[in-house]
Amino acid sequence: MLTKIAAAAASVLIATSALAVDQGNVDKSYELKDGSTVYIFKDGKMAMENKLGQVVSMKDGHAMETKDGKKIMMKGNEIWRLEQALHRDHRGN
Repeated sequence: MLTKIAAAAASVLIATSALAVDQGNVDKSYELKDGSTVYIFKDGKMAMENKLGQVVSMKDGHAMETKDGKKIMMKGNEIWRLEQALHRDHRGN
């Protein structure tokens, strides 16, 4: 029973991590076919979060496909910006 509760809590935490991004700096976000999310900042640079809620590095120019079939090319690799936005509450700030 305790294992099921812990698994459910972990699922909720992972699902809500995408909502934790500071929307003040994010212009758009797209969910990809593989479950990842690409965030496009107001200056046009991007960062990616995998389906587990972890910030991942992506090479500039890498082609990605959204759930609705659109193609997006990675511009920049702003992992530090996304990491800061996702985990700002964990640093005591």
